[in-house]
Order: sequence, then structure tokens, then C-alpha cells
Amino acid sequence: MTGGGSRGADGDGLYRFTVSSIVPASPARVWERITTMEGINHELMPIARMTHPRGMTELDPAEVPIGRRLFRSWILLFGVLPIDYDDITLLRFTPGVGFAESSPMLSQRRWDHERTLEDAHGACRVTDRVAFAPRVRLLGRMLRAVFHQVFLHRHRRLRAIFESRTESE
Repeated sequence: MTGGGSRGADGDGLYRFTVSSIVPASPARVWERITTMEGINHELMPIARMTHPRGMTELDPAEVPIGRRLFRSWILLFGVLPIDYDDITLLRFTPGVGFAESSPMLSQRRWDHERTLEDAHGACRVTDRVAFAPRVRLLGRMLRAVFHQVFLHRHRRLRAIFESRTESE
């Protein structure tokens, strides 16, 4: 697993980092998991959980309004305490390949998250690129460290779900 980025904000005022890892499953299987609300929340727990509209169990390409807000998701610390919201807005949503999100949040003027999936000789390289501009600029370095750790956690959880499936299959 790799991860890193600049220590401070770049010239455009954005803080950035990248996390990439190999998941022992095909890109198609990984896509099926990461586009379900269960899969998203499994990656985040026990740190956080994201809310979603009732009845929405997965992100369906036919129903994703590109460039417009899909829904507001409350981010719940430890799955219970509301600490932020994310007005989820997808700019690109390509099944089996990845997505790009650019969403305003309560704590961020801008939140850009791109996730790509690439074939890696029968496995899948998952890469998350994040850039954000905090509303409180002084918190940028601290938030970058926190968000980076959350994404490292997400990658560990994603790999673990497929490693346990591989062992049981």
C-alpha cells in the first residue's frame, strides 16, 4: 500500500494525498462492492458511517446525475455522532473503472475524491486521490493527516473483505 502527498496546501490552496493498494479480486468484483452503501460503510467503520436515502442500497449508473448533487450524506463519527455532511456530487461514474466526486461539505469548501480501479494481474489496484480545501485554513495540515489515515483504514478494510472471501471460497 502506498500513500503520500504534499505536507501543506499547494499553490491552489488544496491539500492533497493519494492512497493505492492491491485488492485480491477482479476490478469488476471490487466495483460491485465499492458502489454499495454497505461496502462504503464497511470501509469506514468503526471510525465513521455515511447516511444515505432510504432504499438506496447501491449507486446505479442509470440514476447518478452527473454534475448535480446526488444526495446529502451525514458523516457520523463512530456511526452515531454527526460531525459533517457531504453533498455527494459525481463528475464521472464509470462502472468497473472508477468515479470522480467534487462535493462541498460542511467542513470543506471543496472535496475532490477520485477512485480508480485497474487490473493488476488478476487482482485490482485501487487508487484514491483526494484534494480538499478546508473552510478553516489553519486546520488543513491536521485534516490532511486525519483524512489520510482514514483512507489507509478504508484500504485495509477493503483488502480484508476480499482476503476473507478468497480464503472461504
